[in-house]
Amino acid sequence: MRYVCLIYEDEKNWAELSEEQSDAIMSEYSAFTNSIQRSGHYLQGEALQPTKSATTVRVRDGKISTTEGPVAETREQLGGYYLIKARDMDEATRIAARIPSARFGSVEVRPVVELNEE
Repeated sequence: MRYVCLIYEDEKNWAELSEEQSDAIMSEYSAFTNSIQRSGHYLQGEALQPTKSATTVRVRDGKISTTEGPVAETREQLGGYYLIKARDMDEATRIAARIPSARFGSVEVRPVVELNEE
């Protein structure tokens, strides 16, 4: 089964890190990604640009409106994701717990709806 691991953290904290600290965390991410690629759990993953680059789109009564920035102000912002393959939620949760940002942010694990296209 496929699971998406949504990585939430306070993006302001990244701006406050020294280059050495940032490089150390990115090295952890690289090691984590390499390990789940080797184990066959990795399907896809990307980091996202900061929320200031986001545009929120809504359609109401057939009219499109856009708003600069994220949907809502929150303490933590979506910073990236991994799409993984795991036997069940328990295994997916164990994998997500190894994502470096789980130590100072949070990782939401959600099953992907499997649509059978014939």
